[in-house]
Amino acid sequence: MFDLPDDEILSLSKEHVFWTWSAQAKVNPIAIKRAKGVYFWDVDDKRYLDFNSMTMCVNIGHGDERVIKAMQEQAAELPYAAPGMTTKIRALSSKVVADVTPNGELSKILFTLGGADANENAIKLARGYSGRHKILARYRSYHGASAGAMAATGDPRRVAWEPNLMSGVVHFLDPYRYRSTFHRMNPNISEEDFARDYVNHLEEIILYEGPDSIAGIIIESVTGTNGIIIPPDGYVQGIRALCDKYGIVMIADEVMSGFGRTGKWFAIEHWNVVPDIITMAKGLTSAYAPLGAVAMKPEIAAAFDEDAFESGLTYTSHPISLAAAVANINVLREDKLIEQAAGMGGVLRRMLTDLGEAHPSIGEVRNIGLFGIIELVKDRKTKEPMAPWNNSSPEMAALKKYCIDHGLFVYTHWHTVLIIPPLIITEDQLKEGIDILDKALEITDKVVLK
Repeated sequence: MFDLPDDEILSLSKEHVFWTWSAQAKVNPIAIKRAKGVYFWDVDDKRYLDFNSMTMCVNIGHGDERVIKAMQEQAAELPYAAPGMTTKIRALSSKVVADVTPNGELSKILFTLGGADANENAIKLARGYSGRHKILARYRSYHGASAGAMAATGDPRRVAWEPNLMSGVVHFLDPYRYRSTFHRMNPNISEEDFARDYVNHLEEIILYEGPDSIAGIIIESVTGTNGIIIPPDGYVQGIRALCDKYGIVMIADEVMSGFGRTGKWFAIEHWNVVPDIITMAKGLTSAYAPLGAVAMKPEIAAAFDEDAFESGLTYTSHPISLAAAVANINVLREDKLIEQAAGMGGVLRRMLTDLGEAHPSIGEVRNIGLFGIIELVKDRKTKEPMAPWNNSSPEMAALKKYCIDHGLFVYTHWHTVLIIPPLIITEDQLKEGIDILDKALEITDKVVLK
């Protein structure tokens, strides 16, 4: 369809593409040409096992013809409609998405283009609904790269752009048990007490900031790139109770953890909590087309029955993206991929535990469904990370290079290795990737064994 020799893809890209999250002179991307299932191939026909679902998004795997066909049919029938119009696919997709929210209670859907603008609009909705301004978010959160979403983000990606971001955001600590600030002298505290301490920490901040000034609390239901931090039982329930107590809108960012990733449609369902707003993207279409969404309770939407919601997008409810979403959700259902992720979560946990026992450079492993992480340290007693905060290290770079060289595509973040494969992955394919990691970890073990 487009005439460009494979051997020119990389050179032409380096000449004209401006790369995100990158120093332009240091970029050396993999030039890929096709993908299928849990694998993709570069222009030299080298095969890679995709252990990161590209960008934590291709939940149903690559190249599913059912989704591709739905997009093709929609493009032939109606490729675009103005935001103020409605279409068959807009009506259908709104109901399909609403139906998969917890208990179907978030029945009003605003479609966006991705996760960042979903979070931006969730914040606007919370502020408009409550008449308040402040937003509380966690330090280890990532909510997107636009000005409002980046302000809500707690990690160092925010710092690079300050002070020119949205005002009114206050951050609080994550319930990160392995590195808990509150429990260094009491690491064996019960899960119940651990959860209560972090809920109390949040309530103290609410009181300091003034409950009547706080519009919303936004959390990643399970923290994503900043650690796959799985909240203890009682913590999410505690946040829900605080929001109810002080009239605060609870926003669950499920951009990364939604659509089966953790073994539930949405991660927050593990704790039987229904938030007021859920934001989603990535697995919503499995990245076959760009799409985000904000699902909200009817009372949130009703606040704008008479007063206009002053926000919008040219490509909101884009028909081709909506067709991808409906087809993707149908695939998740038909192929029982939510159940698959739940079952494979146990397999992944066993494999990660075995790695942890075999490699002294592993401080801790964590996973919930197919949402996993390996945390690498130089010393298990001191928990000194294998790379410093907000940076890499020669050992982490060498580990990643080994994986890529041996056909395993992984995402490393500071001193961690994330394991987030497509939900269709089999036990044998999972073992294929873990076996490569097993060898790669010999690199980081050398630091510990010096």
